[in-house]
Order: sequence, then C-alpha cells, then structure tokens
Amino acid sequence: MMLRSRRPLLFLALLGVAGCGRATHAAETVTVTGSSTIAPLMLEIGRRFEQQHPGTRVDVQTGGSGRGLADARSGLADIGMVSRALGPEETDLMGHTIALDGVAILVHADNPLTSIDRQSVIDIFTGKLATWGSLGGDDSPITVVSKAEGRSTLEVFLDHFELESADIAASVVVGDNEQGVKTVAGNPDAIAYVSIGAAEYSIASGTPVRLLALDGIEASSASLAAGRFPLSRPLNLVVGGAEEGEPAKSVARSLIAFASSPAVHDLVQAQGLVPLSN
Repeated sequence: MMLRSRRPLLFLALLGVAGCGRATHAAETVTVTGSSTIAPLMLEIGRRFEQQHPGTRVDVQTGGSGRGLADARSGLADIGMVSRALGPEETDLMGHTIALDGVAILVHADNPLTSIDRQSVIDIFTGKLATWGSLGGDDSPITVVSKAEGRSTLEVFLDHFELESADIAASVVVGDNEQGVKTVAGNPDAIAYVSIGAAEYSIASGTPVRLLALDGIEASSASLAAGRFPLSRPLNLVVGGAEEGEPAKSVARSLIAFASSPAVHDLVQAQGLVPLSN
C-alpha cells in the first residue's frame, strides 16, 4: 500500500525535473524591427535561419526605417532594418548591407505611360501637373500617392528629386510599399513611388501596375544590378550601442552574417532585390 501511494509522488517529481529542463532550453529570440521594404526578405531569411539554428526564433516587425533606427538605438530591438544609407549624423549606428533596391515610379497597368522624365515627376508630385492630359493621357485628375514621414522610401525620393516633404501635394498618404502598390492597383489615375523589389514581386503575382522608366532608363532589378538605375539604395541591418557595430547577442551576430552571405542570395532575388556580389 505504501509503495503504491509513493509512485504518484515520484512521477510528479520526475515531471518537475523534466519541466525545469525544458525551461532552461527556451527558444532564444532575435527581435528585428523597421523597414517594410526589408521585412518580407527578413521573414524568409529568418525562417531559413531558424531551420539551421534549432531553438532560435527570429521575430520580424515592421513600422518603417524610423522605427528601426529608434529601436536599434534604444535596445528595444536587437537589429533595426533601414532601407537607405546611414547619414553622417548616424555614426552611433553601424549598418550591414544585405541587398540593393531602388525606388521607382508606379502607375496602373491601364495607364498608357511607359516612361517619365525627372521634371515631370517633380511637377506631378508638387501639384504643377494636375491631370494626365498634359502627359498624353485623358483629362482625369492625377491621384498623387506619397509616403508617411519616417519612411526611407520617402527620404530617397525627396533626396533624388531635391524636394522637401512640404513640397509634396499628396492626395493619399500610405505607410508601406504594399499599401502604395494596392492604392495604385485600385485607381487607374494614381501614381506613386515604391520599392522596385516590392513592385516587381506584385507584378509577378498579377497585380495590375507598371513601373515607369525614368529618363529612358528601365526601372528593374536588372537595371539596378547593372548599376544603371539612378535611384538605388542599400538595404541595411543596423545595430547600435555595441562595440565595433556588433549586437550584444551572439545569435544576432550570426543572423547578420547569415543575412549578408551568399546562402540567402536566392531569397534576395525572389523578392525582386539585388544580392551583394560577395
């Protein structure tokens, strides 16, 4: 009788030991936040990294490059995603480039335009050209789609065309590239500037949009890879507050090295982006 009464206690004790063992092997999480341009790529890189590193979880969150910078500085994220080059005032951060992308002009597939020049882009986005008639289309009003503050796509666009945020006469303001693509796809009179990679990915999926050549140069990942398209930008993983630009977690260092390596070039190309030649 006493032996039978002690067995449940022994079983519970063994469960307790096993539970403690599992707790000590909890998944280690790497938090990556920021650019919506980089996020789809990092999701795929994270999945492959998790497969090769059992017990590791890569948590990717969007919110724009501004969030990536802020979270990397404050330590809220192990790694920030920033889809532009770091500026001279951002020397407290270290960027690790994982791919190249471009920013291009997007219209609906039914729009007869196939190319646009620099001055026309400036005139459209500043409100000087209000209808498509002046560009060979009908007299429909142009719906100007711009990006919200804190988005690197906006910063790259403004820098290239030498504009200020206050200059933009936006009809619609969106956050990420997907919202920009969807807005143009749903409005034949809309025009936007978006990531070339995001646009090519959407076009391949059947979304009715078209990238316009800029000053006669095709807007494509092939043009980017050849160094021809003028609005190119590096896609960076950034860290801050650590010596020599390395994150504190060793698993985060491993993730950055993996994301910068040829082991993910197929994932980069699948997103319509240009892999580094390393």
